[in-house]
Formats: sequence, C-alpha cells, structure tokens
Amino acid sequence: MAENLPPKVIRALAKELKSLDESPPEDIRVHVNDDNFSSIFADIEGPPGTPYESGVFRIRLLLSPDFPQTPPKGFFVTKIFHPNIAKNGEICVNVLKKDWKPTLGLRHVLLVVRCLLIEPFPESALNEDAGKMLMEDYEGYAKHARLMTNIHAMKSKPRTNKVAIAESTVVNSNAEEIHVPLTLNTANKDTSGADAGCNAAGGEAPSSACPSPSAKKPKGDVGTLKLQVDKKKMDVRKKSLKRL
Repeated sequence: MAENLPPKVIRALAKELKSLDESPPEDIRVHVNDDNFSSIFADIEGPPGTPYESGVFRIRLLLSPDFPQTPPKGFFVTKIFHPNIAKNGEICVNVLKKDWKPTLGLRHVLLVVRCLLIEPFPESALNEDAGKMLMEDYEGYAKHARLMTNIHAMKSKPRTNKVAIAESTVVNSNAEEIHVPLTLNTANKDTSGADAGCNAAGGEAPSSACPSPSAKKPKGDVGTLKLQVDKKKMDVRKKSLKRL
C-alpha cells in the first residue's frame, strides 16, 4: 500500500505520475491509482516492425518500502513470448537490477522496457526457449511471438454489421428504405474482383475494390425508378380526369 512508502517518496511519485499522465511517453499509457502508488500499471503498444506489433501489453511495477534506493520489480501482466520475460511475467533488464540508480524515474524504466520489445537480449534470457529460438531460428521465434501477441495482446475491435447481398440490395435514406434490383447496381461493377480483393487482404478489400461512402446510393438508377413511378401516377390521374 502507499502507506508503506515515506511521505517524501509519495510526493515525488505523485508528481512523476501526474507528468506521465499528462505527457505520456510514446506508445505508453500509465494508469494512475491515487490510493496505491506502490503498484503502477502501464500499457505498452507493441513497436512497429516487431512480432509484438499491434498488441497492447500491460506491465506492473511494484515499489518496495525503500524505493527509490532499491529498484522496482517489473512484471508483464499480459502473456508474451520474449527471451527476457519469464513465463511468470518477470522482467529481466539491467535497469531493474545492477544498473538502477535512485535518480532514475519510472519514465526511464518504462522506456527501457519498451526498447526491450524492439531489441531482446537472448544472452541473458529468463525464457530459455525463447532465447534459444531467437538465436537459432529467428523466423520460428517471430512466428511464435506473433501468435502469442494475437492470442493475448490484441485490442478488441468494435463489431460491424455485415450486410449479405441476396436478390436485391437495400439503400437507406434517413427513415425510408428503397429496394433496388441487383441488376441495376452491378452494371459497371466487377463483384468477383471485389471478393478476390477481400480474400487477398485478409478480410479487408483494397480501396479500389470497395465503394466509397459517398457512392453507397446508385443515384442514377433510383432517379430512373422515381421517374417511372411518377409517370405511372400521372397516367392514373389522367384516366381519373377523363372519367369525370
């Protein structure tokens, strides 16, 4: 608990945590808990170009009562395959051991941990399997690390409603729905190419194969239909007038 830390240390921590919250390091977000400064959580985004890209990894720094004379202990809460991170999440990095200095702050520690995701040190591995694989078969190591990232560290994406195309398409215009026959909407569109683009891009079609948001309504076809409907209405009205 925060009460285990000296008041002077608590004040210094509060100042640094405020700085981290207002001006976070690149791709790092610290979660401030005013009730407990001895347990610091942070989310680190996987650096681009690494097997951890697109993942978000939560870490925890535990501060002992004699902090900052002794370094914090670091753990990955999110499961990760990395030579310098043990299977229980413990982080092996010199700044948390022999290279620690009381003048170093939490910002420095977080930046070093993020750098560890970019450049592992297999020579001092806590996860021997990961360290051995990195040195002997990097492709295999990267593949396994990406798999672990995809399973445990990927950010959840909002669900989107998928519209299945059957015998007709539906164009929404505010509160009314206009049903347009499929033949009217596909005269100049290669639907097989669009499907191929989706498969090639892993579910995301390239921009050239997808209609832009402004092109959702087949304006010309709807206008033609509307003219036809208006003409029929006029014919009915003329017949009614003749009867009178």
